[in-house]
Amino acid sequence: MMNFFKKLSRFSFKIKGKGFWIFTVYFFLPFLAFAQIPVDLNSFDKNGEASVSSKEGFLEITWPTGKDEKGKIYVNLEQNQPLFNKIELIKEESISEIATNLDPVFLLSVGERDLEKRDGWNIFFDQTAYKPYETHLVKLDKRNAQVISEGSRTKILISEVSAGNFNGSLEIILFNGSPLLNIAAVMATEKDARAIIYDAGLTGSENEWEEVFWADTDDYLQSSKVNLETKSENLAVKYRTIIGETNGGSLAVFPPPHQYFYPLDNAYNLKFTWYGKQYRKKVPEFGIGIRHELLGDRRHVPWFNAPPETKQRLNFFILISDEKDGKVLNQVKKFTHGDEYKPLEGFYTMASHFHTEHVMDVLTHKPLPEIPGHVKALRDAGVNIMHLGEFHLAGNPRDRGPKRLPEFHKMFEECARLSTGDFLMLPGEEPNSHFGGHWMNLFPEPVYWIMSRDEDEPFVEEHPDYGKVYRVGNKEEMLRLLEEENGLAWTAHARIKGSTGYPDEYKDEEFFKSDRFLGAAWKAMPADLSQKKLGKRVLDVMDDMANWGHKKHVIAEADLFKIEPDYELYGNMNINYLQLEELPKFEDGWQSVLDVMESGKFFVSTGEVLLPAFNVDGKGAGETVNLQRNGKAEITLEIDWTFPLNFVEIVSGNGEEVFREKIDLTKTKAFGKKEYRFTVDLKDRKWVRLEVWDAAVNGAFTQPVWLEE
Repeated sequence: MMNFFKKLSRFSFKIKGKGFWIFTVYFFLPFLAFAQIPVDLNSFDKNGEASVSSKEGFLEITWPTGKDEKGKIYVNLEQNQPLFNKIELIKEESISEIATNLDPVFLLSVGERDLEKRDGWNIFFDQTAYKPYETHLVKLDKRNAQVISEGSRTKILISEVSAGNFNGSLEIILFNGSPLLNIAAVMATEKDARAIIYDAGLTGSENEWEEVFWADTDDYLQSSKVNLETKSENLAVKYRTIIGETNGGSLAVFPPPHQYFYPLDNAYNLKFTWYGKQYRKKVPEFGIGIRHELLGDRRHVPWFNAPPETKQRLNFFILISDEKDGKVLNQVKKFTHGDEYKPLEGFYTMASHFHTEHVMDVLTHKPLPEIPGHVKALRDAGVNIMHLGEFHLAGNPRDRGPKRLPEFHKMFEECARLSTGDFLMLPGEEPNSHFGGHWMNLFPEPVYWIMSRDEDEPFVEEHPDYGKVYRVGNKEEMLRLLEEENGLAWTAHARIKGSTGYPDEYKDEEFFKSDRFLGAAWKAMPADLSQKKLGKRVLDVMDDMANWGHKKHVIAEADLFKIEPDYELYGNMNINYLQLEELPKFEDGWQSVLDVMESGKFFVSTGEVLLPAFNVDGKGAGETVNLQRNGKAEITLEIDWTFPLNFVEIVSGNGEEVFREKIDLTKTKAFGKKEYRFTVDLKDRKWVRLEVWDAAVNGAFTQPVWLEE
């Protein structure tokens, strides 16, 4: 439009009416000011590493992307023009034009949340996809722009974007030190009871796309030559990434690795990427992007919570490169350690709560590979310890012995068979009996027990085939079993699903106050794209338990059913890093695993943020610190990260209130390791713990340190 007016302003023309009138085109000049939308640079640091200029309807932003390399984007502020006029990489005097005339695209699907079920927004058993919903193509109306410096990143805001009754702004974040961008439609609604999912990507009919690359679920690089008339295709890929190659280089498009996935029972790979034309018959131009399957795993499909006035970030990342042939995928993989949990000296990784039903498959003589898929998948992900939650929807957990005891025996046999030098499979169950709600258990060696007992039956007896067998008739006997066998129990998915109302309902019970009751388990459920952390539900439970005066801990749980190597496991997983000197052998028992859990000598992570060291005045997680009289304490924390960090949150409590202190870490760049020291005032506090979250809403948290004065 601007170019049109420029050319037009150089000459005059005649309009024929009753006579001949000559108009000078300078009549149109006032409209030029209207076409040039206002740009606010007041919050941009002109002395920082990035630079910006605003001229002739464009924003030109340059930022350092690596050693001796810069990235540059040309943002077109004219209405109805592609947002990204050009994307470049600059090395010394060499300029690689990576892409031209691209637009970000978003599809927002809006359904209804059933707030009458269970506990309102803390819901899982919802069927959003089976109820009426609408899918909107998000519209961008370029009204104004703002460029903001925020730590080591530059944020460009363009208003406004809209989709149905959701409104907000487009947000582009450039990360110094990396050719990484984050693109987000940040929108809110005033409507209540909304649930959402989204698809996103890059489109451009004029862009010279040449080839599309991806890694298939067997981790082989695949590609397809581009035909701009190719109808869209959905792809099951590894690493959640689709790559578009142009004459000048490549653009890799991928979502936040964990935040993008709302909770499901199954981690199926539901073809989370797309490329082609007419995507969902709503995106006319050729594009590449990420997507959700509306029906999920066709069980419970809750989507994301979108409470009124919350700013939902529909976002994706772009990694730009002058390399071709899909090589940029190697750089993308670094952000998740290749979808593996990075080994840490002095730690072993433990994943908990899996309903694989493997034992029942064996007992029913289903054809099975020698090494089942779930073992291959977890070993490939760098998991050292797998803790089962068998007999949940399968098996005969309420059986009085004839069926249950052989099922236990086969579980113990299979755990022993599948445990190797660097992998330990631990038997476990989600028994959901006697205590209330859903809960998990773990014993330090194989234990046979039955969930009921008649008055004339003994609590424990010797069985001719299985040895010692317990019969448990009530919660007191359940606690007695845990005490005699040194087992642990904890609340599964606290305050949601079958544990709605728990552990609150039994916080004053003897079994909960016992040291045999560990606490609760953490998973990002429900999901909410407006939050800068995952799993707030259980983090709140953790703080409440500490304020109740109990020294409880929270472990990570996967809560997944069947698993195969081609599933999207990493995005739906989390992990516990246990401080263990060595991995125990199955035949020797695994008391050391329970000791670490009980003592709190572990941290929880999504995998990208690691906490190799943490102490308060020299005392680690699970230990007790005698505070100085003035209440001051020094926290030492070592962080190892991939995505740039957002913040550290120091959380503490005094037995009644919870206190939070955020420490901004937006100056960090991608891929780092650093020790931090914080002096904090913990006067009159009873406990303190830490969380760390990054720019992709990945994170890690410690267990509490207990405080005395």
